[in-house]
Amino acid sequence: MSKLSELAVNGGGKAIGFAFKGREQFNEEEKAAAVRMFDESIRSGNAFGYNGPEEEAFGKEFATFMGGGYADGVNSGTNAVYVALRALDLPPFSEVVVSSVTDPGGIMPIVMLGCIPMVADTMPGSYNAGPEQVEALITPRTRAIIIAHIGGEPADIEGIMKVAAKHKLPVIEDCAQSHGAAINGKKVGSFGTYGAFSLMFGKHFCTGGQGGAVFCNTEEDYWQERRAADRGKPFNMPGHTNVIPAINCNLDELGAAIGRVQLRKLPSIIAGKRRFVQLLKDRGIGRLAGIEIPELLPGAEHVYWWWRLRVNTAKITVPKEEYCAALVAEGVPMNPNYSAALPFTFEWFQNRRGKFPWNNPEYKGDAGIEFECPNAKAAMAKHFNLTIHESWGEKEADAIMAAFKKVDEAYRDY
Repeated sequence: MSKLSELAVNGGGKAIGFAFKGREQFNEEEKAAAVRMFDESIRSGNAFGYNGPEEEAFGKEFATFMGGGYADGVNSGTNAVYVALRALDLPPFSEVVVSSVTDPGGIMPIVMLGCIPMVADTMPGSYNAGPEQVEALITPRTRAIIIAHIGGEPADIEGIMKVAAKHKLPVIEDCAQSHGAAINGKKVGSFGTYGAFSLMFGKHFCTGGQGGAVFCNTEEDYWQERRAADRGKPFNMPGHTNVIPAINCNLDELGAAIGRVQLRKLPSIIAGKRRFVQLLKDRGIGRLAGIEIPELLPGAEHVYWWWRLRVNTAKITVPKEEYCAALVAEGVPMNPNYSAALPFTFEWFQNRRGKFPWNNPEYKGDAGIEFECPNAKAAMAKHFNLTIHESWGEKEADAIMAAFKKVDEAYRDY
């Protein structure tokens, strides 16, 4: 029997014959935190709310994790970006440079606040935008930059901050996928004016089903962010009524209590993800004909929300799509196509002409500008995202490598 006929995609048996376990993210500690909240509610006769002692403690503990500063819990990663951008209080129809590879929630807040997204291409061979790509879009109308650190891999935030300083622009770091990632020992989210984090159930750590956090370095920015997160309430401004129009983006006390437990686990979660990646490296994933491991930026510390890997089609006999389809058929947990992270290609963005905010005569830029982003599209065509869970170990690593070797040997261009 030929190696091709043995592939599961061609009717052969699967290399991985068992179901991988989940992340095992919650246990008795999170349960105890929730029960404690309910016990106190029952004892007092009052429902737990928000802006209470749990959220206060969560914010301080998260800021400590970040290396010092200030943090506030919000109710989603999308709203973390929204709150950070609202806190900047930009003029209407400001242009905001934003990464091309991001979640839709990483770009929609720009539009919802009446500003204009300018979509920056990625660095060649990367999912992350770089300084050159950001600077290419800066105009006299630019008022801010939003940079996403995708998949746990830090962007060149040091270089981007130099561009921002040159043009006197604030930077928001979208760290929804990169909790704890760092450049030269400094955590992403702490370079810019604000760092926005998603804390929904699928991220490195969470506050429950949904949640988020906004981090900043200065007390002045913190109080402005708090006002932006809670309908413009006059935090730290005695004698005032609500001071800016904003919506309610608060995290509640239950989510904060769960988040505090999860935050204590975050270093071990990151260590577990790194440990599993090392198991795959030790077993030779980077020595396969069809796989290349992208290099990180100098000083970058990856936290592996998933692992971006590149298919080397010059050394195999099939396109990337077929190679990945064969891996999926063997049972490898992965996302072979990350085009869902190109929101500038989506219908809502492509149909923007004639719609707010682009249609307002006060906007003097090109409402119909096309963003081609060839580097981002090329990266999608060459890469896939391998699932990495901190709960996995030797058994899962052996199974994944058996599947990779089976597919690679069948398609290797000898």
